[in-house]
Amino acid sequence: MDHTLVRPNLLILVCTYNERENLPLLFEQIQSVVPTAHLLVVDDNSPDQTGPWVEEQSRIDPRIHLIARPGKLGLGTAIRDGMKFGREHGYQWLINLDGDLSHDPRAILRMLREQNNCDIAIGSRYVPGGGMVGCSWRRIGVSRCANILARWIVGWPIRDCSSAYRMYRLDSLRAIQLDAMKETGYGYLEEILAHLIRSGAKIVELPIIYTERRQGKSKISLREARSTFSALLRCAQILKHQ
Repeated sequence: MDHTLVRPNLLILVCTYNERENLPLLFEQIQSVVPTAHLLVVDDNSPDQTGPWVEEQSRIDPRIHLIARPGKLGLGTAIRDGMKFGREHGYQWLINLDGDLSHDPRAILRMLREQNNCDIAIGSRYVPGGGMVGCSWRRIGVSRCANILARWIVGWPIRDCSSAYRMYRLDSLRAIQLDAMKETGYGYLEEILAHLIRSGAKIVELPIIYTERRQGKSKISLREARSTFSALLRCAQILKHQ
């Protein structure tokens, strides 16, 4: 079957900075699960040549696309650029997952089965069946604190508001001004949830097992933790004015 004849309705988004060693296996895993899906990499000028490698793959396989950015502009803006690409090119659904093999692509199939039931599906570590394996104390601490604070500050029932493993119905984003979003880093994940909740989007959580990266360096930092906290304060204000 020629997968290039018809544009599929699903775009898989991977935002990268120095993930050259992880992407070959990740691409193989994704394409084994959803062979007709298109893949988009948003790369922030990785010194390890992630961008040029993806560009070369895109010449071989028309299902693969690259947005090459000039430098580290933040996870939030990378996801935003992927969302805009998806809308502009006619995809119906976008699934974002990490490029470090911490998110199992097999969970994509569980998300796709929820398409009739939701506008956003979140791969959650904190619902029954979910969890974290091999993670550092810093990652566990930042993640748990973010979600405890979310329930305390914002008051929403979502168990894992900081998970980047998500499926979005792209039409549900049309009510949101993506360029007006304030957070550029990890806090974007909470900020966009607040806007989606305010717009009436239906959200479901599905269990995933998050596995700490085996290769490369974690991007989590205290700066990103502060980004998450400031985003939660902004979320409270957004939802206060529903």
